[in-house]
Amino acid sequence: MRKLGIDYGEARVGVAITDALNITVQGLETIQRNHSDKFVLKRLDEILQEYEVDTIVVGMPFHMNGTVSERAKITESFIHKLKCKYNKIKIETIDERLTTVAAHKTMNFLEVNKHKKRGIVDTISAVYILETYLNKLKNTLQNEKK
Repeated sequence: MRKLGIDYGEARVGVAITDALNITVQGLETIQRNHSDKFVLKRLDEILQEYEVDTIVVGMPFHMNGTVSERAKITESFIHKLKCKYNKIKIETIDERLTTVAAHKTMNFLEVNKHKKRGIVDTISAVYILETYLNKLKNTLQNEKK
C-alpha cells in the first residue's frame, strides 16, 4: 500500500506518492483548485482508484514559531473533508514549514525555467512533505527497536 502526500495551497495542490514498498517518493502532479475543493476531491478520487493508498499525508502550514496560521485553519477544513470522504484511509498531518523554500532551492539548483516553476513547486513541496513523513515513521520504528 502506498502513501499519498498533499501540499494544499490556495490556488494549487501538489500531490506526491510513494512506490509500492514505501521506499521512494515521486511527484505526481499539481491540481489547480479553481477556488473549489470539488476539483481536488474529484482528482483525488481518480488517483485513489489508480493506486492502492492506505495513508494520505497533508502538510500543515504552521507559522515559524509553531503557532497555527490562518492557512493552517483552512487546511484543517480540507482535512476534515478528506476524513469524511475517505474514512477508510488514514489521514495524517506533518509540519510543512520551509518545504516551499526547499522546493524553490531545488528548482534553482536544477536551473528550472522560471516559467515552469509555478506549475511544479507544489508537487515538489508534496514530495518533501511525504519524505518527511516517511523519515518520521522510520525514526519511530528505529526508536521502538531500542
